[in-house]
Amino acid sequence: MDGIKDKTSLQTALSKIDQKIDSLNEQKITAFLYALGLTERNDMPKDYMNWQNILIVVPSRSILDEVKKYKYSISRISFVTNPNAKQIHIYNFSDWKSSTKNKTQFQIREFLKTNFGGTPKITEDPDWIKLI
Repeated sequence: MDGIKDKTSLQTALSKIDQKIDSLNEQKITAFLYALGLTERNDMPKDYMNWQNILIVVPSRSILDEVKKYKYSISRISFVTNPNAKQIHIYNFSDWKSSTKNKTQFQIREFLKTNFGGTPKITEDPDWIKLI
């Protein structure tokens, strides 16, 4: 029994198929982000297709449960829930990994209050302080 006779033509064919798969996956990502309403926002990064992996930050577990099923049919996307976020955001996953590396779960929770979609709380000066 002989092995593969023409390895270069096989590798070329597999490479072409991989390119088609990547192209279709990019179309899936674009359609998914459009369905989430992210493509119409001004704060949407323009170079997100150049990222190796895309992190989608959702503000609640109910939204996460709704979109989590797409993680398995669309490659290059990951999800994180940030209860401090007001809306859905996308980020470069490598930024997430480098920011959360060597942090405990508590530190990550504190970090999410002001980063990755978290909004810092604005404390208004109560009027009674001005009396003092």
